[in-house]
Parts: sequence; C-alpha cells; structure tokens
Amino acid sequence: MPGLHDLSMVMNPIDSAQGLPNEHYVSDDMFAAEREALLFANWAGIGFAKDLEPGEAMPVDLAGLPLVALRTHEGEVKVFQNTCRHRGMILVERKKKLGGVLRCPYHSWCYALTGELVATPHVGGPGMNRHDGIRRDQLGLVEMRSYVWRDVIFVNVNGRAPGFTEYAGEAIARWSEFERQTLLAGGDESSFTFDIACNWKLVVENFCESYHLPWVHPGLNSYSRLEDHYNIEVPGRFSGQGTLVYRPMIETDGSAFPDFPGLSGKWDTGAEYLAIYPNVLMGTHRDHAFAVILEPNGKDRTRELVALYYSTEEAAKGDGLEPLRRKNAETWYGVFEEDLFVVEGMQKGRKGIRFDGGRFSPVMDGPTHCFHHWVASHMGCAVQAAE
Repeated sequence: MPGLHDLSMVMNPIDSAQGLPNEHYVSDDMFAAEREALLFANWAGIGFAKDLEPGEAMPVDLAGLPLVALRTHEGEVKVFQNTCRHRGMILVERKKKLGGVLRCPYHSWCYALTGELVATPHVGGPGMNRHDGIRRDQLGLVEMRSYVWRDVIFVNVNGRAPGFTEYAGEAIARWSEFERQTLLAGGDESSFTFDIACNWKLVVENFCESYHLPWVHPGLNSYSRLEDHYNIEVPGRFSGQGTLVYRPMIETDGSAFPDFPGLSGKWDTGAEYLAIYPNVLMGTHRDHAFAVILEPNGKDRTRELVALYYSTEEAAKGDGLEPLRRKNAETWYGVFEEDLFVVEGMQKGRKGIRFDGGRFSPVMDGPTHCFHHWVASHMGCAVQAAE
C-alpha cells in the first residue's frame, strides 16, 4: 500500500506531530485502503433506524459496498449485502415496502426478511422450483453484524471488530444518563442532507474541535465562547468537545422543549459533541440531540446526513412545538452549513503538493490529533497485516 509506512510523525505527541499526508485525502488508492482498514474493520454508521418502518427496506452505499437495511415485521433491524446470491443482481434500488419477502427483480429468487433463501422459481426447469444442486440453506443473504445505538445503524463489515457495546463502551458510559431515555425523531423538518466536495475525514476533523468557532461560527460563539468549551479525547475510540454554557431555546411565548427526565446537574448548562470513529458525529443536550452520518463517496465527495431528536412525542411531532422545532432545525442547518467552506477549502488545500500534513495546536487541536492518531494506527496495522 503506497505511502503507508511514513505515518510515524502523525503518531508523535501532539506538540511534535504532523497531520496525515495529502494522499490520505486525494488518492483513489488510499481511499480504497482506508475503506478496508477504517470503515470495514470498525463499526461504521450507515443510516437511521427511524427511516425504517416494519417491512421496509432501504439501500445503503458504504464507500461503494452495496448494503440493504431492513426492519422485519417484528421490528428488528437487519443489514445484508444488497446482492442476490444467484447472479449478483442488486436487490433493492430504492427504499420500499417489502411485504412478506425480499424478491430479486431478475429471476425472482426470494429471501425472508431474516435473510433465508425461501423461493427459487423454475431453478430446475419450467415448473421445477427446486434442484438438488441449489442448497437453499447455504444461499441465504450475506448478513452484516449490525447494532442500533441512539438511532444510528452501525455495521462491522469484516466481522472482526469487538462487539459494539465494547467498541463504543466508553462513549455509552459517558452518556449513560441518556441510555434510559427514548430518542424520538423530529418530523421532516428535522432531517437534512449536505453533499460536500471533500474527503469524509475532514468533516470529522472539523466537527471534533472548537478552535474554529470564533471565525466560522460567530453567532454560536457569541454566547458559547471558545473559552467556554473543553476538549474530549478517548484515544482509539472517539474525541470531541463540550460546552459549559448551553442554553435551551425558548420562544417569546415561553414555550420550550421538555428536558430528558432525571438528568444530573451537569446537563443544566452542559452539552457534548462526539465523533464516534470512524464516521458518526453526535451531539447531546438536556432537551434535544442530533446524529450525523458521513457517507464517503470517493476520495473527495461526502454525503452528510443529519437528524434531530427530542424527548417526547409532542416535542418531536406535535403541532404546538412545530415553530420551535423548525427554528431549532434551521439553527443547526445554519451551523453545519457554515462549516462547508472550511472542509471544502481544506480539500482544495490538500492539492498543495508541498503541504506536509500541517501541525496541531498542542492546546486546541487535541481532539483532531486524536482522530489522526487513530487513522494512522489502523493504517499501520493494515500494512503489518499485508506484509
């Protein structure tokens, strides 16, 4: 794998470290290598469970790997490779209601929503729906390990990562007060998407630090100042930032979103924002939360999916709080939109052939260096495995 032996400077202590080399942002070969070592070898986010009703399936693209996520009629979320076991046809082209089976549109092989192959029409000739050479019990859909946490559907493609609750255990523990809460997705206004001309890692890097707030988010910084933020770093797992001065949104008529019940005083004015490696970004507050999934679509294209959540049905869908819910969605849309010129600008800057990966502020860039170190560690392990 080209260029993967020179990452020692990335893994130095932050005050002497350099960032990832340009090829990690501009090389097709490197994108393919990172796909295997970062996205497929860990627990990557692919979609939101809120988008699946019982009996529904939706196609998902994970860095070029065709997947289909579905919800069984019993309510369980499952993820399969979106490929028929017969001739490799894509099974689901667009989100749809399935009914009783998942049917291939090519030769009508049918699979139960739990993955088993249940029908093979005319496989032994006209009117002969079975053949001794076609063992249905060995030709079920290829299932991916999956887990739903805070409504995000995570998958481990290569099947070798630790179990999700171990993999994300420190993040789950950090936000343990919210584990007993139900996150309820807002209406259509509470979900939005950005198509971004940058490598997916740049979105992670920007999200997990507060250093850029005064210049990129002046409105946010006017009440949640740089000095009101703190770094969060858990090497090998996640990093991010928190604020000590979160203020719930209140309308002029006094209406406000209800808080999640039973929270400790930490959350009265506190909020936290975590980048769960590799590609999921999350924020939590006393009265609402959000999740962001990054879909890598090549070395320089990323689709960013955002969803907002609340503590009660009235807050999430009720007419009475619809104006406030819309205002909250517009506020977050604006914050994420403000970041676009930064991440796209960094992508353009990575074409500077003499750029050496850059430096980190030893005080302000800890969360970003933590992510770079994670990337370098995994890529180094990939090299050792290939040798």
